Amino acid sequence: VQLQESGPGLVKPSQTLSLTCTVSGDSITTDLSFWSWIRQPPGKALEWMGFIAYSGATYFTPSLKSRSSISRDTARNQFTLRLSSVTLEDTAVYYCHVTATPPRDYWGQGTQVTVSS
Repeated sequence: VQLQESGPGLVKPSQTLSLTCTVSGDSITTDLSFWSWIRQPPGKALEWMGFIAYSGATYFTPSLKSRSSISRDTARNQFTLRLSSVTLEDTAVYYCHVTATPPRDYWGQGTQVTVSS
């Protein structure tokens, strides 16, 4: 299974960040699979942001819920994170990730996003 993040590396404050994860080797609709976005700001721990489930249901960490959405394109086997009203604190390496049953766990290589004017 391979996951590949794509999107702009630089976003201006107050804009909306959009990142897409393209998946190969598995389907984002596979039963009991959960497709997440996780980020790591510089010098800080990993932060789980939210997921879109195989069913299409989404869930977000409360601190980001009001600014976050995750959608999917099943034909392209992709899922997309949108984070609105970004600030400098949203600068991070962003990863897409899958966890599923039977147990499997895969990460994308990560993509750096810098918020700067």
